[in-house]
Amino acid sequence: MKFFKRHKIKLIIAVILLTAYYFSLPKQLFKSPTSTVIESVEGELLGAKIANDGQWRFPQNDSVPYKFQQCIVQFEDAHFYKHPGFNPISIFKALSENIKSKKVKRGGSTITQQVIRLARKNQKRTYFEKLKELILATRLEFRYSKEKILSLYASNAPFGGNVVGLDVASWRYFGRFPNNLSWAESATLAVLPNAPSLIYPGKNQQELLAKRNRLLKKLFDEEIIDKLTYELALEEELPQKPYRIPQIAPHLLQKGVKDFKGERIKTSVKIGLQHQVNDIVKTHYNELSKNEIYNVAVLVLDVETRQVLAYVGNSPTSKKHHKDVDIINKPRSTGSILKPFLYAAMLDAGDLLPNTLVADVPTQIASYKPENFDKQFSGAVPASKALARSLNVPAVRMLQSFGLDRFHHYLKELKLKDIKFNANHYGLSLILGGAESNLWDLSKSYASMASTVNHYDDTQGKYYTNEFLEPSYLKDFKPNFGETSTEKPIFDAGSTYLTFESLNKVNRPEGEQNWEFFNDANKIAWKTGTSFGFRDAWAIGATKKYVVGVWVGNADGEGRPGLVGVSTAAPILFDVFNYLPQSTWFEKPFDELVKIPICSKSGYRASEICEQKDSIFVQQAGLKTKPCPYHLWVHLDKNEEFQVNTSCENLSNMVHKSWFVLPPLMEYYYEKNNPFYAKLPSYRNNCLNETKAKMEFVNLPKNTTFYLAKDFSEEVVPIVVKLVHSNPETKIFWYLNEEFLSVTQEIHEIELLPKKGQFNLTVVDEFGNELKTYFEIRK
Repeated sequence: MKFFKRHKIKLIIAVILLTAYYFSLPKQLFKSPTSTVIESVEGELLGAKIANDGQWRFPQNDSVPYKFQQCIVQFEDAHFYKHPGFNPISIFKALSENIKSKKVKRGGSTITQQVIRLARKNQKRTYFEKLKELILATRLEFRYSKEKILSLYASNAPFGGNVVGLDVASWRYFGRFPNNLSWAESATLAVLPNAPSLIYPGKNQQELLAKRNRLLKKLFDEEIIDKLTYELALEEELPQKPYRIPQIAPHLLQKGVKDFKGERIKTSVKIGLQHQVNDIVKTHYNELSKNEIYNVAVLVLDVETRQVLAYVGNSPTSKKHHKDVDIINKPRSTGSILKPFLYAAMLDAGDLLPNTLVADVPTQIASYKPENFDKQFSGAVPASKALARSLNVPAVRMLQSFGLDRFHHYLKELKLKDIKFNANHYGLSLILGGAESNLWDLSKSYASMASTVNHYDDTQGKYYTNEFLEPSYLKDFKPNFGETSTEKPIFDAGSTYLTFESLNKVNRPEGEQNWEFFNDANKIAWKTGTSFGFRDAWAIGATKKYVVGVWVGNADGEGRPGLVGVSTAAPILFDVFNYLPQSTWFEKPFDELVKIPICSKSGYRASEICEQKDSIFVQQAGLKTKPCPYHLWVHLDKNEEFQVNTSCENLSNMVHKSWFVLPPLMEYYYEKNNPFYAKLPSYRNNCLNETKAKMEFVNLPKNTTFYLAKDFSEEVVPIVVKLVHSNPETKIFWYLNEEFLSVTQEIHEIELLPKKGQFNLTVVDEFGNELKTYFEIRK
């Protein structure tokens, strides 16, 4: 106690000095901006962006390769592992030599002191500054291990020009990681920080060679390398000029800079796959550019881990054609790529069975008149084939039937962030490209649907609550699928599986047509899309393991003839899938499916009078669908040539038969494409027909608006109106605004040459059946 009282002031001063010493070293030594670096899942360099201060300076690397470690210690500080941060002998020798020469000729700094000097931005080399460095160096030795101090030096030492740190120097001067360098290459880099402004690869070659070889000789003398290694190292050439930093995934690097600027990012990208996809894109770009199509984007996702395996944001085009734009996250017109979501939604809601016939006839809804790509009509087509063939008219009619708001709700559940407006903003064109989305969101949705089916099988009939989560490009990403539940996430597994079954039947592009005849062929659920004006071409495919998304077009939105999904995007899709490992097809989710009889001809649930039935698996909700509406019980004469009834035939002479009958407009087009379709026989002449005849306009729904068109001779082009009748031989009488126009038989078609205005068109058949429509003509 007396000691403390006697030396109170000294102790206080000591405590102050010790406190000052303890806090003399900042927590973060180096605050200079660093480059953003992305690496593949294997640890290979994918790309880097220069730091904000114009220096190539990679983030801190705690690992220093053995060869460089030995070289730098032998060259800069042979007693590094023995001193406490400074070397008294070296300091004494430096002082003596500098005093004799009356100038600073030699430094006695250790590697630890050099770390301090680098952290202090190379302050002026004075004796007072040296004293500061010495004090801080000892403090640094207390804080960090020798290995950490060496790594700080290696990461921040100058290597000439704007190259800072071993990692960058290794890539700039030798084009590879520092742990892959030879002894000669490591020695070359070890001597550079000693005089980076004087010695630079490609210049001062003799000085650089002499320094390197002296270091190699020292390594040999210290028995760090053997004689053969030494002799071979002496023969190695010096680097002549800097290499370019690899830019294997430049657009993923852009994303990394935005999310983790200045950090070293370990991604989930597979280096081999990334190289292969780059090559595929380059090959197709070379062909597409001949048609002035300049931009391509490809995204590959792992369904199980929901990680990015390959990321090509654009083709290797020029700045003029926006090569730096990352297309993957840019909103583009969807074309037909949303159709599988509508199909799945209708299955899921029980509004449809896979093979239910849907109408494919001329359609006009208000002022909207959709058309199929080939301008043709099938009359009626199974819903699954309408999806596989990407028919527009059935899709619009299905959307109208399902409900625009209802489908819009499903899309919002999918978290397609570029669908920002309400349903009425898009209208029925929503299903044909009236909305925008991006390759990232669309690919993640297909991946989530695939995962739904996979997880349903893995969990023996359950779902995950967070199935439709965001993918990631980070190596350490672990998807959080949420809790298991009996509640479906968006679509049930049965509806999703049936959707994929339909998409597997899409006709493949040239070179892939006969895939099903090979045992090792990959079954792929895939869909294309083409936007209005040939501006965007899409192809997205899913297997049990992978999802590949492709977009092709021009970043500036210019359309090009031939810019169609199946001919431009699909070949890229299949080239990528052909490189990926093959995966098995999805397991059938039996608990979400039920086997029921369906009508072979209509695809509806079979009614009692359906003469041909198939037994197929449908989604559970399909039990709510109505039975076949297209089969009638008809009564025929003995020869089955005419319909009869009790007014003209005895019951004993009648043949009662089920008959497949489509509405007149559907029948008109359907029979052209289905030669085995048998039209319903007409009634025998002596029979009283109480059944009302059916008529429909082919191209003139109610409230249609026409615009007067003129030909090259400035003559007004007439409007052609067609009508179908259940009995074509019947005479039809035509009236326009109550004035008689004409009478037709067998071919019910007339030409109208009215002026501007509103009109009422009426047709009456010879039995008194009447049909009316209204239309307007504008200039």
